[in-house]
Amino acid sequence: MPMYDYKCPSHGVFQELAPMQQHDQPQPCPQCNTRSARVIVLPPAIAKVLKETREAMERNDKAREAPEVMSTSQYQERENEKKERQRFDHRHQHGKDCGCGSKRKSNLMYTANGDKMFPGMRPWMISH
Repeated sequence: MPMYDYKCPSHGVFQELAPMQQHDQPQPCPQCNTRSARVIVLPPAIAKVLKETREAMERNDKAREAPEVMSTSQYQERENEKKERQRFDHRHQHGKDCGCGSKRKSNLMYTANGDKMFPGMRPWMISH
């Protein structure tokens, strides 16, 4: 017989052995004999899972049984929507001219006589 968790309104959670056929039936509290409903106690690690992570796990479980099938154009449309959403979220967080999404800043500098120089780069390289 498996052990199930039950919750008494007065004394809290307790565990009781019960046959599998009676898994959904209330059991008497060992302290006050009040009929108590069965509860499912989740470990804290599961309870704290982020909503996005939980949704992704549910999607993966569903995909095992019935994978989502889409055409190339549907896939591209979905990917474009994701990119647009990411672009919007990024702008929303930083403002439109934050510059953090721009290309890497060049290390190019010019000397007093107009020659190119790349400090910290390969000094033996000759610039054109």
